[in-house]
Amino acid sequence: VQCKRRYRLFISQCPPKNKIVYTFSDIISTVEFNCSGELLATGDKGGRVVIFQREQESKNRLLSRGEYNVYSTFQSHEPEFDYLKSLEIEEKINKIRWLPQQNAAHFLLSANDKTIKLWKISERDKRAEGYNLKDEDGRLRDQFRITTLRVPVLMPMDLMVEASPRRIFANAHTYHINSISVNSDYETYLSADDLRINLWHLEITDRSFNIVDIKPANMEELTEVITAAECHPHQCNVFVYSSSKGTIRLCDMRAAALCDRHSKFFEEPEDPSSRSFFSEIISSISDVKFSHSGRYMMTRDYLSVKVWDLNMENRPVETYQVHEYLRSKLCSLYENDCIFDKFECCWNGSDSAIMTGSYNNFFRMFDRNTRRDITLEASRENSKPRAMLKPRKVCTGGKRKKDEISVDSLDFNKKILHTAWHPKENVIAVAATNNLYIFQDKIN
Repeated sequence: VQCKRRYRLFISQCPPKNKIVYTFSDIISTVEFNCSGELLATGDKGGRVVIFQREQESKNRLLSRGEYNVYSTFQSHEPEFDYLKSLEIEEKINKIRWLPQQNAAHFLLSANDKTIKLWKISERDKRAEGYNLKDEDGRLRDQFRITTLRVPVLMPMDLMVEASPRRIFANAHTYHINSISVNSDYETYLSADDLRINLWHLEITDRSFNIVDIKPANMEELTEVITAAECHPHQCNVFVYSSSKGTIRLCDMRAAALCDRHSKFFEEPEDPSSRSFFSEIISSISDVKFSHSGRYMMTRDYLSVKVWDLNMENRPVETYQVHEYLRSKLCSLYENDCIFDKFECCWNGSDSAIMTGSYNNFFRMFDRNTRRDITLEASRENSKPRAMLKPRKVCTGGKRKKDEISVDSLDFNKKILHTAWHPKENVIAVAATNNLYIFQDKIN
């Protein structure tokens, strides 16, 4: 894997040497490639969306293919206040999802805790000149002095990328939105919070259909919450959602309007001998993703990634340990709240490899065919442009080798929660706090 470019987002001043300066609003909270991989969107805790565009290949710059440059930046959400509940609504972008491109413009959905917005990103490189009723500076002309009729003409201008909100979907979630997913019919999408899942039509903003509701009549009887949800990539009537109990439910919207009864229930039996005080916490699923083929789905819990066959509900077909060496550190991770971190996972374009993040700015990649895995680090020190990344190893005990790092030396403030894989090529994007790293296979 070769580092192509590292983007440092929204740093307002030059940091002192060996010291990273950033604010809370600079922290990247989501990363997403569009369907072609030519655009890459990031959202941060300041409510901003930054879109990067891939450089076009040219004869003079063959190696530039794969580099992404800033294409557009806009403020998606602003902080709000719910006066009825005396609740502050953060501007943080929780999720971004691209819609398939239908024309020259691009569309994406962005969500904070309460509101989802549909944005149109379009280009403009021409402007109209020669109006009859207005001067060139925009002032209205005296109608009595207009003696000739002019036909406005389009004149070239510098390229301008505009982001405009086309739809605002609000007031449908009582709890914080944790997932949005575009359906395969490209007309509807679902949004999920802790207790409910809603189905929206992209053209209708004033109402949605509640398809899952797990809120009990008495909130004291609440035993689990929804942690993630996603639509099937090919069957528009099928979706899954995961829970804090480590279970996954697959639902079919053809069965009933309210999918309170699941079609399939995926759960791995727990080994009684390994049960501890932290078992319920670390079994909570933080992310669920269908494979591109639709045959499998992948779930991420605190210590592992599991791949499930949709035809087998009793256990996963593959289990990959992400950072098993942290099992002995769960007590300290509980005290500093890191045990509640929500790591995401992603597939490569052919479903042959998966990727997820870890601590110390490490991220893990697993090859499903060879069962090989690798640990890489996204850091400013070893990620110079076109530098080769060296595999990293964590020493779990005994004598530490030269290139290994001790478990006690891991920095739990440096964590990679959000990753994305190009849908067609081996190009990956990794968000580490306020830095975005883009890597790709070595260019021969």
